[in-house]
Amino acid sequence: MPLPPHSDAVARLMAGSLRPSGAAPEGAPALLGVGEPDFATPEPIVRAGMEALAAGWTHYGDLNGDPELRALAARLASESAGVGYGPEQVLVTNGATSAVSAAVSSVVSPGDRVVLLDPSYSLFSSAVLMAGGEPVYVPLDDTGHLDLQRISAALLGARALILVNPANPVGTVFTRAELEALADLTERHGTVVIADEVCDHFVFDHHVLTSALAVDTWRDRLIYCQSLSKTYAMTGWRVGYLIAPVALVDGVRMLHRSFLGAVNAAAQRAAIVALEGGEAFVKPMRESYQERRDYIVTRVNAMPELSARTPEGGFFVLARYDRDTPSLELVERLKDHGVVVRPGREFGPAGEFHLRISIASPNSMLTTGLDRIADYFRVSR
Repeated sequence: MPLPPHSDAVARLMAGSLRPSGAAPEGAPALLGVGEPDFATPEPIVRAGMEALAAGWTHYGDLNGDPELRALAARLASESAGVGYGPEQVLVTNGATSAVSAAVSSVVSPGDRVVLLDPSYSLFSSAVLMAGGEPVYVPLDDTGHLDLQRISAALLGARALILVNPANPVGTVFTRAELEALADLTERHGTVVIADEVCDHFVFDHHVLTSALAVDTWRDRLIYCQSLSKTYAMTGWRVGYLIAPVALVDGVRMLHRSFLGAVNAAAQRAAIVALEGGEAFVKPMRESYQERRDYIVTRVNAMPELSARTPEGGFFVLARYDRDTPSLELVERLKDHGVVVRPGREFGPAGEFHLRISIASPNSMLTTGLDRIADYFRVSR
């Protein structure tokens, strides 16, 4: 009998995941697809990492995370939410990616249904597939906000619901009122909620983000995922964390330590400096991203076949195009035209006929890439 080449988990991902491989594109295209900050990690954070290495933070650390970092994350969460969280509820993770994967696998068993807002960050559907669960897509309404009636119907028998706020890729910042209404629904159905708020510092204009941590109804059923990657331009440092009730976090810890072990010790010492610096590090980046957001939206809406709403937060603009070309195919054509964006279909069925453009790309690259997008639509009519 021939040896099967892959496990069932790999086969499910190969069949159902549309996330890209991460391979570097050939040539010199304008890269507008990835939410990779073009800012350098702030110097005090870098210095803290170097000093930690020199001081001997080069060995295995606590599998739960640096105790000082966990205490700091708990304190900041408590201040933000207005309720108490303790370090025993915090697990430091290898970025938000491992937090998400471990969180999903800790509560989802084969055959479980998991509600995803549509469109939604594609890592979550991949994590559900890896765990053997069934992604259940529920479209957002026409304004990019929650369709509570559809969500209520989908929650019947669902094990978990995944919430990304600000939403990726649509850029919606969900209101306190709709989060509380959603919380009532999940309470009624006994649903676990996994919340990703990795872009919570990048909220624009007059909008205010209410953290899932501040929703009282979710206190005993929430797994909250956070990362320093985008907030502090620390994507390569790989530090994130999650917060959950002890009854839930214990299971996540078991999975995370089995797959990854302890997170880089020196990087965690740098993360402490990042969290302590907070807004002083973030404010210049947020102001720049808002300017880029406005530039992208203006350029997109000036193109005859494209349109975009102004995102309320996050790292991306979701642009709709008025052609029947599937987005996976269109992205390949645009790549041949010298610009890399992400296909809307990657993020769910409702993302079809959209392109995701990152506001984190450098200004010169944005100009070049948008010029090439406009040129493609002009010459390919």
